[in-house]
Amino acid sequence: MKDELWDIYDENKQLTGRTMKRNDWNMKPGDYHLTVLGVIRHTDGRYLITKRVMTKSWAPGWWEVSGGGVMAGEDSMTAVLREVREETGLDVSGWDGGYLFSYRRDNPEEKDNYFVDIYRFTGDFSEKDLKLQAEETDGWMLADVQQIREFAKEGIFLHYDSIKEAFE
Repeated sequence: MKDELWDIYDENKQLTGRTMKRNDWNMKPGDYHLTVLGVIRHTDGRYLITKRVMTKSWAPGWWEVSGGGVMAGEDSMTAVLREVREETGLDVSGWDGGYLFSYRRDNPEEKDNYFVDIYRFTGDFSEKDLKLQAEETDGWMLADVQQIREFAKEGIFLHYDSIKEAFE
């Protein structure tokens, strides 16, 4: 399998024309990569959250929403639809919703600067529609906002402080 490449963006979220290898944390100051998160809301108002496998090197066993890196040449919407489908089996392309907001993180010590585009999609689905990615996910649940807040309070819900408005 060839190396997955990510586009490099500037501080204004504009493409630089350069790429980097996925997870090659050696970014220069002012360089960013782009990631996406897809918040999936059931028509009953609850949210689909998944539990990270215990073999993950970072935040094993924590709860999260689907997401990942935007590949070189891919736009943010294409990436979020791909990530949601890969991780949950759901095709949300025809669902209500879409782009909500973005945030930026600068981590010069780790040489990992990034933008995150947040999307929310609302649709009707059942357990039989879910096809979870076994190497990524160790369970799922439909959670209401209060349950998600509780996981966040316990420190076991990824990115909550950055994305909490997506659950409002």
